[in-house]
Amino acid sequence: MRRFGVRGAICWALILLIIAGCGDDGAAGSSPRGFGGPPLVVTGTATVRAIADIVEAVGTTQANESVTITAKVTDSIRQVRFEDGDFVHEGDVLVELTNEEQTALLQEAQASKQDAQTQYDRLKNLLDQQSIPVSDVDEAQARLSGARARYQAIIARLDDRLIRAPFTGLLGFREVSAGTLITPGTPITTLDDISVIKLDFALPEVYLGAVHAGLGLTAASAAFPGRSFDASVRTVGSRVNPVTRAVPVRALIDNPDALLRPGMLMTVKLTTASRDALMVPETALLQRGMETFVYTVADGQATMSMIELGIRRDGWAEALSGLTAGQQVITEGVMKVRSGGPVRIAGAAAAE
Repeated sequence: MRRFGVRGAICWALILLIIAGCGDDGAAGSSPRGFGGPPLVVTGTATVRAIADIVEAVGTTQANESVTITAKVTDSIRQVRFEDGDFVHEGDVLVELTNEEQTALLQEAQASKQDAQTQYDRLKNLLDQQSIPVSDVDEAQARLSGARARYQAIIARLDDRLIRAPFTGLLGFREVSAGTLITPGTPITTLDDISVIKLDFALPEVYLGAVHAGLGLTAASAAFPGRSFDASVRTVGSRVNPVTRAVPVRALIDNPDALLRPGMLMTVKLTTASRDALMVPETALLQRGMETFVYTVADGQATMSMIELGIRRDGWAEALSGLTAGQQVITEGVMKVRSGGPVRIAGAAAAE
């Protein structure tokens, strides 16, 4: 038993010596693995970057001009001169209504006008010869004016039977056929001018002072992934909605390729201001309650600094206070660091 006790004591003494030796080596930094040495960290630099304050919204597109084509009179359709989706120019005839009666009345009015003109010319010659009183010529002139007015009225009624495009644009579906009896208000087709698209959206009233006519923006649609459309603010609404506290805004988008159509849903990104800000990588942030901290490194020593956090964007966070440009902040290995303690930077450790 005594022998076992002596041997056990010797073994325990050797174990304690080995442990003590390893501890001394780690403290001296001679261990190749660095057990017990300063923690290894990765750092980044607090950098001044140009950032833009971006406001996002959702809007709906409208045509620059839009109308439902209808007739002015009640009559039957003689000929339809367009097809679904045709591109037409201002003044193009789309539908021709029956006009036999008006054509006959026009011929009658034209004959009456010619007769009145002949009578007036004859009496005017007689008046020059002082063969008739002036009153006869005045009556002939009145009849001529009336005949001309009736002639122009019938021409106008004939023109009402030619339904024309009021502006250049893209037609919708054809709703009528030849022989259809239509009345005023009967839809024939739709016509949209989509060379320019109106984009209507709403912004919170806090941005009312930052939005003005001419301000640029970008819009995107799920129908064209990966593509954005440049636009500019045309009008800011004159009233703020008292329920939503939002102000309506209208922007214009040039649409030369006719890709956009009325009624589309688009996301809007509006840049209200651009400024320089001190930014740090988001991975350097430590959150404790409502406060935000980062570890800065100087001369191999880490220091915890509280910062005032601004906006976050693309993996970077704005430091409104607590840092200066060029300071090194720890981005990886933060959990092993203690404020005031030594650290080893990854790049410097590799060089050593």
